Amino acid sequence: MRILVTGNLGYIGVVVTSALQEAGHQVVGLDADYYFDGGFDYEDACLARSTPVGGQLWKDVRDVEPADLTGIDAVVHLAALSNDPTGELDPVLTEAINHQASVGLAQAARQAGVKRFVYSSSCSVYGQGEDHALTEDSALHPLTAYARSKVGSEVDIARLASSGFSPVFLRNATAYGLTRKLRFDLVANNLTGYACTTGEVRLLSDGRAWRPIAHVGDIAQAFRAALEAPRDAIHNQAFNVGSDSENYQVREIANHVAEIVPGCRVTFGEGASADSRTYNVSFAKIRRHLPAFRPTWTLEAGIRQLYEACQAAGLTAEDFGSRKYTRLKQLKYLIETEQLDSALRWREGVRIP
Repeated sequence: MRILVTGNLGYIGVVVTSALQEAGHQVVGLDADYYFDGGFDYEDACLARSTPVGGQLWKDVRDVEPADLTGIDAVVHLAALSNDPTGELDPVLTEAINHQASVGLAQAARQAGVKRFVYSSSCSVYGQGEDHALTEDSALHPLTAYARSKVGSEVDIARLASSGFSPVFLRNATAYGLTRKLRFDLVANNLTGYACTTGEVRLLSDGRAWRPIAHVGDIAQAFRAALEAPRDAIHNQAFNVGSDSENYQVREIANHVAEIVPGCRVTFGEGASADSRTYNVSFAKIRRHLPAFRPTWTLEAGIRQLYEACQAAGLTAEDFGSRKYTRLKQLKYLIETEQLDSALRWREGVRIP
């Protein structure tokens, strides 16, 4: 299968690209490359190289045309202003890039004859879930620009479904784990990196909010399963991506980090977090419909992987807190240094080849 992966140079994208190519698919990448100078300086087998064998399009997702999709069998759409803090940088731009451009991409894909469109959504769409074990049929309560953009994209792309065009929506649990484009602005990664560089696991709240988490390697396998499943199993449906055993309160994640990183202590803030999101999610549907998706990572194994990599790389507190590993800091830097304009487009001659 010839697959276009948007956002192939991002935290999840590098792993998805490797997983699909290992499975024998031909990947074409498409990325605006905002994080070109990111990357984790640690060599390990898990950090497989992920150069797309089908070539690389250096392009903003807002500018994709049907001609870019000629000969493509399926699209994996990961490109976005990723995570809730980044989405709040400019909610209007978040709407334009994450929602409107996603719908435009789906329209272009349908026009070009692409059969399957796998959209990377998020469990953030549940916002403040009142019940445990939220399912794909539970009410959505998006609380941020990022989450609202995901809900809007799901709704509008679903309207494009037809006998020849099958969208599927993967609502990923909060990602964590080691990749070549490592991020520390994710809860398990953040707590582990902070512990490794300061000797403390620090929470600014009481840590009682719920988060389902999923290792980036397992998320990549979910995308592969959604691409390879029979059409009837996935056509125009949403799936929560993760494992029932990997729903945690944030304080539990912190305690797991403290058990693995030697000599560190956990400190809690008082009261609830300013981030009011809390959701405990069911992953029963993906087990039923996509039996090829068998997550293998546990939180303990993922934290240990990160800890050992940080130790081997000699990660410092300065590096941990730098723009290299934090999406919002990187975008602000590119704007302040006038590499990106106010619309988050590269200024002429600055970056995209």
